[in-house]
Amino acid sequence: MKIFVVNAGSSSLKYQLIDMENEQVLCKGLCERIGVTGAISHKAADGRTYSAETAMPTHSEAFEAVVYAMTKSDAKVIDSFDEVSAIGHRIVQGGSIFKGSCLITPKALQDIDDLGALAPLHNPAHVLAIKACIKTFGEEKPQVAVFDTSFHQTMPSKAYMFALPYKYYEQYGVRKYGAHGTSHWFVSDRVAAIEGKDKKDLKIITCHLGNGCSITAIKDGVCIDTSMGFTPLDGFMMGTRTGTLDPSALTFIAEKENLSPADINRICNKESGVLGVSGVSNDNRDVAAAAEKGNERAQLAIDMQRYQILKFVGSYIAAMNGVDAIAFTGGIGENDAELREYVCENLAYIGAEMDKEKNKVRGEEIKISTDNSKVNIYIIPTNEELAIARDTLAIISE
Repeated sequence: MKIFVVNAGSSSLKYQLIDMENEQVLCKGLCERIGVTGAISHKAADGRTYSAETAMPTHSEAFEAVVYAMTKSDAKVIDSFDEVSAIGHRIVQGGSIFKGSCLITPKALQDIDDLGALAPLHNPAHVLAIKACIKTFGEEKPQVAVFDTSFHQTMPSKAYMFALPYKYYEQYGVRKYGAHGTSHWFVSDRVAAIEGKDKKDLKIITCHLGNGCSITAIKDGVCIDTSMGFTPLDGFMMGTRTGTLDPSALTFIAEKENLSPADINRICNKESGVLGVSGVSNDNRDVAAAAEKGNERAQLAIDMQRYQILKFVGSYIAAMNGVDAIAFTGGIGENDAELREYVCENLAYIGAEMDKEKNKVRGEEIKISTDNSKVNIYIIPTNEELAIARDTLAIISE
């Protein structure tokens, strides 16, 4: 059985085709500049590639280009899209409506569209992609929505509510929703599998660290808290995002600079974080290189981010009354040995002990704590596409 996994943006379309018999990726690719000029880059598992610039005024033309790449190009992997059993879509925001993955029906599609205000950069694009799939592949092809937020729906109200007037929750759904849920779900499942234990018997902290970052506390097999909030802006500082800060700082700046809400949103989401503090880049590798050359602002950005990550990890240890395992994933989590060492050295008070030699590994699944450590520490590369494919298969098999 083959599952086609889609991750759509407003002008982009990432995809993978996965054979669920052995969970092998048959091909993957990216359509870019949808609505402008259009281009596709496609790669089969055996290394064959196909790329082309082709008109993509909408997502429908993008899917047509994908079908050609998969079935007719020099990098084809199937003879017909009829071989594909279902399509799994990554959906960023499920609000409080979707507690888990579901078949996409007209009602579900309308609900996803209605939640666009909570994820204006994502949900509208997902809706366009789903409609384009229906147009391209027909209504008979099963489609499944897998939500970034559904893993966090188990949070208790004390964790997801904000201390605002309650009417804003009742009227507008203003609360913490979290993000990266599919990644946290996949990584925590891998921790349990490696440990050979039921996830319900473990206290796990998963650290998804990339240009966007979030940390999640998992107890009794479910999420009890996560760092991202109403939007993916909340939590700790990221590549270009502020993370949590005093709202009065924003109203103060807005008054001084005569800024609109849109201006503040742009500053907080695109001009802040590691980029804003360092003045160098939103890429931690560039910032680390600048810090090594003596750039004090670059070093400050590194110090701030690591300190904030440590505080979240520490707070979740307190929230769960302990921790059995900590896992690092994402581009930074999997590759920044110094960050992992900083966090773990500052957890010595709970008996965490890192094997510095094993910690030199990049991007590989490995236990990096010593045998004497009271907390197991892992690097676990995330695989959100596989998690989406697995859930899609489960839904259509019900």
